[in-house]
Amino acid sequence: MTEEILRRRTFAIIAHPDAGKTTLTEKFLLFGGQIQVAGAVKSNKIKKTATSDWMEIEKQRGISVTTSVMEFEYAPEGTPADKPYKINILDTPGHQDFAEDTFRTLTAVDSAIIVVDGAKGVETQTRKLMEVCRMRKTPVIIFINKMDREGRDPFDLLDELEEELKIAVRPLSWPINQGQRFKGVYNIYEQNLNLFQANKQKVTEKVQVNIESEELNQWVGDNDADKLREDLEMIEGVYPEFDEEAYKEAMLAPVFFGSALTNFGVQELLDCFCKIAPAPRPVMAEEREVNPDEKKFTGFIFKITANIDPNHRSCIAFCKVCSGKFVRNAPYLHIRNGKTVRFSSPTQFMAQRKETIDEAWAGDIVGLPDNGIFKIGDTLTEGEQLHFKGLPSFSPEMFKYIENADPMKTKQLEKGINQLMDEGVAQLFVNQFNGRKIIGTVGQLQFEVIQYRLENEYGAKCRWEPVHLHKACWISCEPGHEAELENFKKRKYQYMAKDRDGRDVFLADSGYVLSMAQQDFEHLRFHFTSEF
Repeated sequence: MTEEILRRRTFAIIAHPDAGKTTLTEKFLLFGGQIQVAGAVKSNKIKKTATSDWMEIEKQRGISVTTSVMEFEYAPEGTPADKPYKINILDTPGHQDFAEDTFRTLTAVDSAIIVVDGAKGVETQTRKLMEVCRMRKTPVIIFINKMDREGRDPFDLLDELEEELKIAVRPLSWPINQGQRFKGVYNIYEQNLNLFQANKQKVTEKVQVNIESEELNQWVGDNDADKLREDLEMIEGVYPEFDEEAYKEAMLAPVFFGSALTNFGVQELLDCFCKIAPAPRPVMAEEREVNPDEKKFTGFIFKITANIDPNHRSCIAFCKVCSGKFVRNAPYLHIRNGKTVRFSSPTQFMAQRKETIDEAWAGDIVGLPDNGIFKIGDTLTEGEQLHFKGLPSFSPEMFKYIENADPMKTKQLEKGINQLMDEGVAQLFVNQFNGRKIIGTVGQLQFEVIQYRLENEYGAKCRWEPVHLHKACWISCEPGHEAELENFKKRKYQYMAKDRDGRDVFLADSGYVLSMAQQDFEHLRFHFTSEF
């Protein structure tokens, strides 16, 4: 059992939009032998789109709108082929409108790879995501992408990483020039040279070279060879030795250079990642800490995707296995409902392609068919009462009324809204005053995605109407002050709504109204995340 768990690696790829996450995921799959030709997000010559962007809207716009789960087996050079590592990748959306999806994904992984664009350096979304990793003490590896384009000096980039992300860095590979003059990457971790040949869809070869020898000059030319020796001396002098423990404690981030599009520097990253990344780690539940090598199975739902197969309207709940072994058809307790459930067809994923499995171990991610029984954050166990925490939904920033544009399709619209809200993409509030439905989201793009998916996946048309709101917050009262809560609801009758769980929500139309309400009703509590 322990052997099975130790060979698991579960990680997320996170970054600012357009830094190259999805392209990097593609190249990983290429090495894992899952695909023979790598697709690209935007390209004129390559007709294949990326594997992880499988939704229609993702192919059209060239962005990821939902986290996709991929898994493959990979044996780095030097490991026996019969004992490969089992790698689970979660490719997350970079766009800030879908940041919630990404934050939730980070609760289900053991480490993360941050992709940084070599020309732009650290961007806003990268900082936010790094904060989440820091809160959770998630180890990170940084991959500086797009070295085949003109960009900034590598040393400047390293300084910026340290400053902005507040973490010590240590380069484990180093670029030889960049842009048009890009010759390749020297792998400090394994001490060999990798020469650059621009090929977008196949794998390149390595050369073993002694740094001090004349042979290096023959490969890369005199000037670049001298510069490389100087740089390496400087790295050894300035940066501490790479310390694996410090990386696992999330104090140190190893840095790799390369170009995901031309498939360069990716294999070094993958090989090193397999060796140093942590195996599944203990997970904190409210009652106790759960260790991965416990006998009994526990797991939680961190994501729900509606409509993975448009012909069947099926929903899939993604369950992260925290301990023990998950077995098909075995009875498990669903904590929130208190019912026993069995799963006849649990699946493993390759974005949209899926296959049924018989068992899964701690660290794996299993897709469970969902017919409306799951919510995000639900726990499954073999009978023990456990609650895994840390899956908040945030108070939305933007609000619109949703109206049915085709009265003949009312049923389809209802179903579509319910399934899409289960995903946690947005939140639904029903106004108590006029009974109208309000959708709250984090960004504008989500409204477009919801409208597009309702029409194309459920055949229902909707239209948006503006509603002027500042914030939605959940309200509760201190024990013994229930009368005050009732009084508040009467006074603010027009602004009260219910969420999907039937909890009271106050819709404040300006910041001033909210702060006045907080002053006037001192025994009420106003919550901005749904966990309270």
